This record gives sequence, C-alpha cells and structure tokens, in this order.
Amino acid sequence: MTTNSLQMSAPPIFSPAQTAALLPWHDLMQALARAAADMQAGTIRAPARQVVPYPGGDVLLSMPATAADIGVHKLVNVFAGNRAQGLPTINGVVSVSDGETGVIRLVLDGPTVTLRRTVAVSMLGLGRLWPQGPRHVVIFGTGAQAAGHVMALQALHPDARVDIIGRTLTQAGQFVQACGHAQARAVDRVGPDADLIITTTTSSTPVYDMPARPGRHVIAVGAYREDLAEIGAQTLRASRLYADDLEGARHEAGDYLQAGVDWARVRPLTDLLADPPSEEPAVFKTVGCAAWDLAAARCALAHQPLS
Repeated sequence: MTTNSLQMSAPPIFSPAQTAALLPWHDLMQALARAAADMQAGTIRAPARQVVPYPGGDVLLSMPATAADIGVHKLVNVFAGNRAQGLPTINGVVSVSDGETGVIRLVLDGPTVTLRRTVAVSMLGLGRLWPQGPRHVVIFGTGAQAAGHVMALQALHPDARVDIIGRTLTQAGQFVQACGHAQARAVDRVGPDADLIITTTTSSTPVYDMPARPGRHVIAVGAYREDLAEIGAQTLRASRLYADDLEGARHEAGDYLQAGVDWARVRPLTDLLADPPSEEPAVFKTVGCAAWDLAAARCALAHQPLS
C-alpha cells in the first residue's frame, strides 16, 4: 500500500464480529509467538498500561506499543455499573498505525482484541505444556474469558473433556447450556484425572489451591491486579512458574505476589515456548500487555479483506 493511498482513504472500522474474523486462532498464536520473541529482543516497545480514573471510580486504560512495521494504541473504558443498564462493561478500540508514516490503517474492536489475544496466549502456552492436547480441562469461571477459552478448546482440541466450575452448580450449568460445546459439563469440584486447570475469575482469594502434581498444569488468566488471586501458594510452591510478561507480572500478578514467590523462579513466555514438554507441574500466569495487541493487529492486517 502506498503512502498516498494511506492518506486518501479513511481507515476501516471493524465491528466485534468482523474483528474476531480477522483473528483466527492458529494465525493469532503464531503472531503472538513472534511478538514474544520481538519483545524479548527489544524490537517491540510496550510500556506499562496507564490507568486513568473517571470521577465515579471507573477507569480508562491506555496501552500503546510500537514496532518497525506498525504501532497500536488500545483505549478501553471499564465501567462496572454498565451491566445493570444492559450495557457492556468494557468498551474501546485498538487503532493500528503504519510504522513508516504513522497513518492509521484500521481500527479494531478493543474488547474483542483483548478476548481473542488473551485466549490465544493461553492456547500458545497449552501447546507447549501439552503438545498432544489436553484430555480433561477444568475451567473456573463463567464470564467472557471462560466462554472464549471454551470456544478455542472446541476449535483446537475438540476431543478434550471440559468441566466448568462456577460460583454455583446452577450457574455453571446455565453457562454450559449457553456455550453449546458437546464435551462441556458443569461440575462442583476438580476431578482426579484433570490434566489442565484454567482459571478465568476475578476472585480476591484462590479458587484453586490443590497440591501441585505431575501431569497437571495450570493456566491462570483472571487475576490482573495485586489484590486478586486465583491460584494458592500450595499449588505454586512445587510448580515451574511462567508469566507472559515478566515486567507486568511483577506489579499485576496477584497470585504470585500474594504467595510471595521468588521472582528468580518465574520465567518468560519465550522460555515456556522453548522448554521441552514435561510432566513436571507448571503454572503459566498471564497478565497481558500491549505487545499482544500489536500481535493481534499484525494478524488482522494479514487477514484484512482487499478493498
């Protein structure tokens, strides 16, 4: 695309459904692996997200990232009271700029980018923890992230049994009915043969704290502040520890912070992708960062329909 054509046309704005279509799981996972290597090499710059409060206590989140090819800026509003009004809790956009000119190339739906890239980071880690695919997955949570993980598991690992644990068995059952995955069911406890635990809650106290055991790995997604924790110290103590963004995790991974883990034990996503698969229990903590939004933008640009 030439500079003149970039300047002459307004950037396309993609709806949530259109944004999701631009982010197929396999290609998004490949883009994330590339971004993880780029971030470690210093060729992606992604400062810590800025949190700006509104007068009522709600927040605007600003997350920029740049690389030689593109820049991205995700602006997201989080208004907790919207749910009572039948409105989305999270609203926002990801603008994608040309790396040579700064011209806006496209605008993606912010919540959809966040959901898809967060789930894809989990699937990327899962692919190293269980290259042959998990047999029995337990997901804690019944919100959007839980639904996204069920969707990805259905697409990428359709034979895996998926158990859902909610605040109540009834809530979990309603979620299972809504998600429509034939291999999913509602349960009230973790079965002994579960080989993968995925937590997607915003709990302030651990929802999973079983002793670490060979052949069972954990992906912790939901706790994104220091005052939140989904995984307990008993699980963390004897597990290999990873984080998608080490710098961000030092401030946001409440599971690790509250358990007082030795940060020398925590290794980055690039190490997880390089390490050989092992039955030794592992915990992969994700907190997210703008580099993953940049990876999603690269994927979207590759799949953008020709005008």
